[in-house]
Amino acid sequence: MIQTAYIETPLGIATLSGDENGITNVSVTQESVETPSTEIPSYLQDTVLQLQEYFIGQRTTFDLKLNPSGTDFQKKVWQELLNIPFGKTATYLDMAKRLGDPKCIRAAASANGKNPLWIIVPCHRVIGSDGSLTGYAGGLWRKKWLLDHENPVKQQSLF
Repeated sequence: MIQTAYIETPLGIATLSGDENGITNVSVTQESVETPSTEIPSYLQDTVLQLQEYFIGQRTTFDLKLNPSGTDFQKKVWQELLNIPFGKTATYLDMAKRLGDPKCIRAAASANGKNPLWIIVPCHRVIGSDGSLTGYAGGLWRKKWLLDHENPVKQQSLF
């Protein structure tokens, strides 16, 4: 049976879902209607811990059993996202090439946008070919925050 918990993050309340087969969903929405859970189901405790470690800067990779729902192509794209290292980015064209077909760029971008495992499968690390922060389901400000959080070189503002 799928269990759900809500946790506070620097980017809003995140919804986590999963069962004995793995984590099925980690998401954050623009409008948070839930309050953080007081009790975390056993299947989700490791996910909560690893996300907390990520947000305080003590974790750069996740070691969780994942069980997202999607098509074979979407799962292939999500698997490829896991190969983008912490602190690095890739373009949608890079992703299409890694998938073996530069022409599948739109399909890869669509699958990227349907990623049900926020942060854990790092879709935020995919940017436009010109370096722009293109679409992000959680809002571009969250994508920028995540990329800044992961950037090992903290640049100072000139102004």
